[in-house]
Amino acid sequence: MFSKSCEYALRACIFLSQKQQEPKKWSIPEIAAAIDSPQPFTAKILQTLAKQKIVSSTKGPNGGFYISTTNKPVKLATIILAIDGEDVFKRCGLGLGNCNHHKPCPIHDAYKPISDANKKLFETTYLHDLATSDSVKRTFLKR
Repeated sequence: MFSKSCEYALRACIFLSQKQQEPKKWSIPEIAAAIDSPQPFTAKILQTLAKQKIVSSTKGPNGGFYISTTNKPVKLATIILAIDGEDVFKRCGLGLGNCNHHKPCPIHDAYKPISDANKKLFETTYLHDLATSDSVKRTFLKR
């Protein structure tokens, strides 16, 4: 459903949210290792997230990326839209470019409620909720 960039962005945000209480800024190599992502790819994603004010960053020898405890709560949809754009919630279930209400693909009517439910899920789920979830702590974030 999401691009690899978006998956890594979600992972990076969850990681930074988990580390929010620590008085540390995280480097690109540390974040890349924690989320199992290539460093250059991670750098580009984090720059995009920082421009969108989803994560914060500081330059310099003690710099890095972090989520400030003063930041407003971030919905997962905000991260997804920053990386993949609005079309991610409008794509055809079969990946056809010309599928829409007027020219539906064979699964359009069955897939539309699923797509709408996914969008609602991401619009109502907050980053902090995932970061503090025991299941997330047990799965891909080991640091």
